[in-house]
Parts: sequence; C-alpha cells; structure tokens
Amino acid sequence: MVPAMTPDSLRARILHEDPRLFVIDKPAGLAVHKSGSITDHLELYLPALADTEGVPPKLGHRLDRDTAGCLILGRTPWSLKRLGQLFAAGEVAKTYWAVADGIPAEAAGGIDLPLLKRNVPGSWTILPDPAGQPAVTEYRVLGTGGGRSWLELTPRTGRTHQIRVHCAAIGCPLTGEPFYGPERLPFGNLHLLARSVTFQLASQYPRVMAVAPPPAHMRDALAGCGWSGGEGSNGEDGGGERSSPGSNPRSPCYAAEAGDAAPSEVVAG
Repeated sequence: MVPAMTPDSLRARILHEDPRLFVIDKPAGLAVHKSGSITDHLELYLPALADTEGVPPKLGHRLDRDTAGCLILGRTPWSLKRLGQLFAAGEVAKTYWAVADGIPAEAAGGIDLPLLKRNVPGSWTILPDPAGQPAVTEYRVLGTGGGRSWLELTPRTGRTHQIRVHCAAIGCPLTGEPFYGPERLPFGNLHLLARSVTFQLASQYPRVMAVAPPPAHMRDALAGCGWSGGEGSNGEDGGGERSSPGSNPRSPCYAAEAGDAAPSEVVAG
C-alpha cells in the first residue's frame, strides 16, 4: 500500500523543474491516472504543483502503476504538445534499471519479439505473438548475484509491459513480477525503475537530464547483484545516451557484437 501523497511529499519527489515542465520520481504502486477500480492516482495530487494561476501540470507520458522513477509532466499546452512529438519521434532517451530472477545468456544484447494485447475474461494480458506489434528491447547486465541479474534496459519501441514481457520471454522475469513470472504474485514489489530521462524540448532551451534513485524495495536486491549504493556500476550513472548494439531481426534474442556500445534507453515498463 502506497502512503497517501501530500503536497510536501510530492514536491520532495521533484527531480527537475523549469517553467515548462517537471520531472518527478513517481513512487511504485501509484497509478498515474484513474482506470477501472483504481481510485487513488497521481493526477489527484498534481494540483499541489499548480502554477500561480492555479493550473496543474499534466502527464507527458505514462508509467505502469508498479514502476517507480522518472515521469515527465508538462506545465503548458505547448510543452505537452512538444513532449508528444519528442516521444513519437523517439527523441526522449530513457533508461530503466531492473532486477530479474535469472541471468541472460549474453552480457549485452536485445530482444526482438512482437507483442500482442489479448483480452481475457475481466482483464487483458500481453503475449509474445508473431501477429503482434513490433517490439525491441536492448539490455546490459550490470551485475549478478544469487541467481539474479541487475539489468539496464532500453526499449526501442514503447509497447505496454514491453520490458516485463520481454524479460520473461528470455527466462528472466523481473523480481516481484505479478503477472509474467512463473507464478502469480501480489502487486507492489515489482523491481523496475525508470532510472533516467534525457531530452531537449527545443534548441533554445537547455537539455534536460533527470536521474531517479532506486526505491527502498529494490535496494537490497540491487546490492545483492553488486550495486554499491552509488550512481551505478564502475562509476557509471546508468543514464545518458549511447549507440545501439547491432541486431539480428531473425532471432528473438540477439547478442551485441564485440565493440558495440552498451544500450541505455527505455520506454515501456
């Protein structure tokens, strides 16, 4: 259960603020908007960040309820429109950290596996299916321990539950995964963090980069995989933009070629 947000606790989660936008550290377990039976959601608390005219910011994109970390909020109609354009063009670099139950066969690579949304009685699920939408996620193993892996993940497409389904498909379901692991688990313990975002609204404005700290429920598992409590492994912060490893579209899982730069961006949790 996520503690109720207050104006002070929401403001304490601001990672970046300027006249055009906020980047906040969304807590795990809090939906970004009302959906179905969900009644407690982030939009209820956004008036705490309203401007001098009382206008609150609006969601620039979405994160899954159980995903923690960087979430962009637009403060003006122009900035919201511009964020939509940047996301559509793939010009927002996003990095996720995750802890997975399992270790990928390769230290860096990618998963090229179409995903299909299928309705089931009273709900829906996401399945790997050749008839689905194209979906590609790149990954890098940052550390391992006790049969788990600490992953840096970069989806090159933005499908619903993309990271979660792709990791499960290669035998590495995320720790705490309620749906796509070997057994159904309660909500609220998913080990997935939207670690960083990097983008520039327009050439006249400075580049924005925000980095979210790992939430409390992920810290022990990260430490068990080698995280020292700093910004990343070997002095890296896990953020920023890097070139993409090569891909083999004929294989669902492909390894990065020797000498390829490691991936760093992600969209869909």
